[in-house]
Amino acid sequence: MLNSIQRKERDKEDLAINDEFITILKTQFLNKELHIKYTIDKKVVKINEFFEDNSLMLSTDPEFNPGETIIIYGLLKKYFEIELKVEERRGPGYFKCRINWVNRAKNVREHLRLRLSSNMVVATNFRVSKHSIDVSQYKIPTSVKVILDQFQSKYSDLSDIVKINVLDYGDIIFNKIKKTKKTLYIEDVSNPESYKAFTDDFLDLTEILGDELDEYIKINVEKGYKSIIISPVIYITDENNSIPFAFIQLISKRENYAIDKVLEVKELSFNLVDRIRDSNTLLLQVHQSIVDISLSGAKLKISEENLKKYLLHSKGFIFDILFKLQAPITIYGEIKSTYYDNKGNMYVGIDFAGNSSREDEMKRFKSLLDPMIKEYKAEILKTMNKK
Repeated sequence: MLNSIQRKERDKEDLAINDEFITILKTQFLNKELHIKYTIDKKVVKINEFFEDNSLMLSTDPEFNPGETIIIYGLLKKYFEIELKVEERRGPGYFKCRINWVNRAKNVREHLRLRLSSNMVVATNFRVSKHSIDVSQYKIPTSVKVILDQFQSKYSDLSDIVKINVLDYGDIIFNKIKKTKKTLYIEDVSNPESYKAFTDDFLDLTEILGDELDEYIKINVEKGYKSIIISPVIYITDENNSIPFAFIQLISKRENYAIDKVLEVKELSFNLVDRIRDSNTLLLQVHQSIVDISLSGAKLKISEENLKKYLLHSKGFIFDILFKLQAPITIYGEIKSTYYDNKGNMYVGIDFAGNSSREDEMKRFKSLLDPMIKEYKAEILKTMNKK
C-alpha cells in the first residue's frame, strides 16, 4: 500500500449506499475487475461475493496487505470510488469488507490516459522553486533577504537615501502599497498637489492621510527631503499569484524626481525579481519516467532524491516532456497528488496548468500525442474483438 498525499481532489459527488446502489454493484461488478487506489501497478481487485447484511468479499493479490480501509475505483459511466472497512481477513488476498462511503466524479474524464514504456517519453529539465514566499505571513527565506541587502548595497548611490526591504505591517502608507500594489511618487514634498495620484497606478496620499497630510508634509520638509519614491517589488509565483512582498524607497535631498526616475525604480524592481527567481530556482537535468500521460495531465515516477525533496513542498513545477527524436516541449505541471512506494520512489500526479513561453507548445504536444492515442484505441478494440 502506498503512502499518499492528495493535493487537489477530483470534483466529486457523494452517492447514497442504498439497495439500488448495491444492486448495481451486484449486476455490473460481480467478479469484474476494479482497481485499488494508491497502488503503483493499478492492482486489480474483484468483488466475488455479497452477503445479506450488504457487506462483501474482495479478492486480490495474495501479497496485498491493506490497513483498516481499502479504496477501490472503477468506471460506472463516470469515475467512482468506494472506501471499504476491512472487517475480516480470510486468507491471503481475501477480505470481508463493509462500505464506508461511495463517491463519483461529477464530470466524465475528458482525456484518455496512455500508459507508457520507459523509452517512449521521458520528463527532464525540471525547474523547481527551493522556497515559497508566504503571502499572508511574509515568511521570507533568508536567501531572499540577502539578495535585498545586496541590491541595497549595489544601488546605494542611486539617491541620497536608498532603502530596499521587506514590506511590513504597521505603517499606513506601506499597508496601502501592499494592499493596492501601487507606487508612491511625491515629486515635490513641499507642494500639497504632489501628494495627489499622478495616475491610477499611484497612491493618492491626500485621500489616505486626510487631515494628517499637513503634518506629514511638515515632517518631510523638516527632514530636508525634496522628493520621494516608494515602489513595491512584486513577485509572480508559478501559480500566477502576484505578491508585493518588498519595496524600493528612494529619497532625494537635492533635487525633485521626474517621472523618468519612477520608471527607473520600476525597472530595478523587475531586475530584483529576476534575481530572486534565478536564485530560488533549481534546475535538475535528470531523466525521470512518465508512467502515463494525457492531453491534460500525467503521472511521473521520481527517483532523484533532490527532486523528491523539493517537489514534496511545491505546488507545481516547470519541466520538459521529451518524445523520442523530437525537440523538448516545456510545460508547467500543477501537482494534484503524490504517492510513495516501498522502494522510496515518488509518483507525482500533475495537471498541465499552463503553456511555456515557447510558441504553440501545447499544439505541438497534441500533434505528437494524438497518433499514440489512436494507436492505443485501436489496440483496445483489437483486444475486445478477440474476446
